[in-house]
Amino acid sequence: MVNLASSLVQAARARADSVAIRVGAADTTYGELDRESSRVAGMLAERGIKPGDPIGLMLPNVAEFASIYYGVLRAGGVVVPMNPLLKAREVAYYLGDSGARYMFVWHGFAAEASSGAERAGSEAIVVDPAAFSEVAAAAAPDERVIDRDADDLAVILYTSGTTGSPKGAELTHANLIRNAEVLCTDLLHLHSNDVIFGGLPLFHAFGQTCALNAAVASGACVTLLPRFTPDHALQVLAEHRVTVFEGVPTMYVALLGHPERAAFDVSALRVCVSGGAALPVEVLRGFEAAFGCQVLEGYGLSETSPVASFNHPDRERKPGSIGTPIRGVEMRVIDSEGGEVPQGEVGEIVIRGHNVMRGYWRRPEETAKAIPDGWFRTGDLGRVDKDGYFEIVDRKKDMIIRGGYNVYPREIEEVLYEHPAVTEAAVIGLPHQALGEEVGAAVVIKPGADITATELRDHVKTQVAAYKYPRAVWLVDALPKGPTGKILKREIVPPADLDLR
Repeated sequence: MVNLASSLVQAARARADSVAIRVGAADTTYGELDRESSRVAGMLAERGIKPGDPIGLMLPNVAEFASIYYGVLRAGGVVVPMNPLLKAREVAYYLGDSGARYMFVWHGFAAEASSGAERAGSEAIVVDPAAFSEVAAAAAPDERVIDRDADDLAVILYTSGTTGSPKGAELTHANLIRNAEVLCTDLLHLHSNDVIFGGLPLFHAFGQTCALNAAVASGACVTLLPRFTPDHALQVLAEHRVTVFEGVPTMYVALLGHPERAAFDVSALRVCVSGGAALPVEVLRGFEAAFGCQVLEGYGLSETSPVASFNHPDRERKPGSIGTPIRGVEMRVIDSEGGEVPQGEVGEIVIRGHNVMRGYWRRPEETAKAIPDGWFRTGDLGRVDKDGYFEIVDRKKDMIIRGGYNVYPREIEEVLYEHPAVTEAAVIGLPHQALGEEVGAAVVIKPGADITATELRDHVKTQVAAYKYPRAVWLVDALPKGPTGKILKREIVPPADLDLR
């Protein structure tokens, strides 16, 4: 049997009374999580869901995410995780593109989700803790774990480059099982007595594999935060005796800079993991000194399940590098012709191994471009040193990473172009001390149009998730262009007086 949900069943048999999920003071044991996921599987069976059917999942970091996630998987379904902050138009796209007939949505986000589901011809199942428990209890539990082939889909994780609409990365049961297993055994040495910090969003590959799936695979506890704040995070680290912290650089910056961090007892911490963007070396060293634990940097993408390389705990660690490939994975640095570049020279990082996605959902041409020869083209520029350690130099794509979240310029530009006053628009990343990058937009408006930059910003704000809209919008007479008329984003110069707060 190859099904990611089998790890939950195995953990429940071995450690039924041990805490699997903790949210604040509320605990869910492995036995309870197993039973709740079987009720979800029963609900889906009653609705005629068959193996391979996609199911949307739009929940924050709450215990119900885990029970529904594994419930969909044990029924043989395919999970389509979605950011709870998405607006109706975005929800409709995800559901329509994936073909999901049903979606589970947290009650606090039901209005936008239900509107999007209606547009897509799907049904939104609202998850309110008390009411949902009654609905789930009314269904006959289905305790089976449906057999799936190793190459069958488990999750469709939407991601995108700088052109076109978001694409669904097809992650298989084998992809996710193996990635979690290597993380548990080789990289974090997880044990059942570990407590993993669950502040990373579970709809993202990082939180899903490295926190939830890794915890379940090792029988550990994951303590979830529905929303990260440094105050709440420090409280959880201390009160829940967290042993493994996982976060993006902005989290490390926030915790390190907290004025009262010394008042919290974080002595249980033994290892920390950083990913999602480069962690400044001074932050890494400062965090280790302040919190008394080792910080290990890694690298990966949604398309690689996500972990591809890591600063292994039993090898030399090189701060500022993304380490070496994990077991079963190969990485190379190539030139534009596909040839490997000499050691130390910059090229595109490509990856091959058990972690690489099956392809992009219903996009054979995009898949062929991304994996033309068995090696996944990451779009990231890097180099490798004499010891085999990789370093990211820059991003080949224009994607913006704002506080650990991916923002795709083309998507925001499309919304700007929908406004009747806009002639041209270009969205770029602006350096930001706390977030890494902020979203900025240079806009050309039509002659005679009466609109301000603030009004344009507010227009986008109503159409996309809160982390995506440009905080900085400025009006220009023209955008720089090349000989073919293509906008040259690298030549856009933002106003010197921009306020990015």
